[in-house]
Amino acid sequence: MVNEFDDIRAYCDEDVVPTINRLMENLHFKQIVKNFFPQKKWDEIKIIMKNCKTIKEFQHNVIIKTISDLINRTTKNISSYGIETLEKNKSYTFISNHRDILLDASILCIFLVKKNYETVEIAIGDNLLIYQWIEDIVRLNKSFIVKRTPDFHQLLNVTTHLSKYIHFIINEKKESLWIAQREGRAKNSDDRTQESILKMLIRNDNTISPEENIKELNLIPVSISYEYDPCDFLKAKEAQQKRDNPKFKKIQKDDFISMKTGLLGYKGNVHIQLGKSINSLLLELKNANIKQTEDKLVPTLARMIDKEIFLNYKFFPINYIAYEKLFGKKNCFIKKYTNNDLKIFKKYLNQQLNKIKLKNKDIFFLKEKILEMYAYPLKNQISVKK
Repeated sequence: MVNEFDDIRAYCDEDVVPTINRLMENLHFKQIVKNFFPQKKWDEIKIIMKNCKTIKEFQHNVIIKTISDLINRTTKNISSYGIETLEKNKSYTFISNHRDILLDASILCIFLVKKNYETVEIAIGDNLLIYQWIEDIVRLNKSFIVKRTPDFHQLLNVTTHLSKYIHFIINEKKESLWIAQREGRAKNSDDRTQESILKMLIRNDNTISPEENIKELNLIPVSISYEYDPCDFLKAKEAQQKRDNPKFKKIQKDDFISMKTGLLGYKGNVHIQLGKSINSLLLELKNANIKQTEDKLVPTLARMIDKEIFLNYKFFPINYIAYEKLFGKKNCFIKKYTNNDLKIFKKYLNQQLNKIKLKNKDIFFLKEKILEMYAYPLKNQISVKK
């Protein structure tokens, strides 16, 4: 049966067998799997995948086991807070800061499953779907496609179509979903909610108010904190490339390298934390008799989401040290780290800078960019705690 959302929707159970058969015939996919998991035989993997007949079986037997294995290999510890407060019979839109291309939503799903909740549908940009096998894997993993069209004339139709699908997930499928607070990752970790994302979310139904459109989605801000970002040196490198050449654009290979580096690189401690629901915060405004006109609603929502994300970061020694070094506030967090932490930080920073290969390598600029990634979350939290 043809579905109006076939071009962007996550795959359903009927898609599982033909998609897995297609993946098994894809030589590039086979080679990637061998590179990522050299300890496992292809025949073993093939049997596991061929035995999956539903989306749930694929997620639990392939994705969750794979991501859990990667997390065990590349993190020191992962923790969460707030998931246990969710209502089991409710669908939510988790709107999150964005650090890792693939792992952010996957880590949320792992904690949801641990607490006996269902996994979520995941928004993913079509710029990352550089091979058919990547599209197949992510759509089997309950991902839906966000089309990033450069054509202004198509933009309204594309965003309305996406908005309707997101509301369809919540209202008809009765499932939850994850979406980043902005298009792409904040390369300097200065996480700010993109107002265009919120405008898209309220574009679903013009017969009800924008506020009612938002309330339908049960928005929950999510903060994800990585002690170490394996892609920090890649982000710094890109920042210099864009500074030196304003027309610089990444190629598909760059996105693939970022995905691979993010998955396989060491992350140290990782923490995910849920903030207050946006519906409850809107109710507080209403009770305080603070009226939100349509033109003020989107900026108000963006500030609410940002504040909740800022308040719920978890910090590590590297954040406090980077903040002091970047903003010249020596020893203001001296009790938050040791001399040994400082030595580890210096060694880590040099190690990441050494990974950057550029002809006109600007060490001072690159160092500043990496410091920003670890300092801005702390700076932003301080700004909303005042």
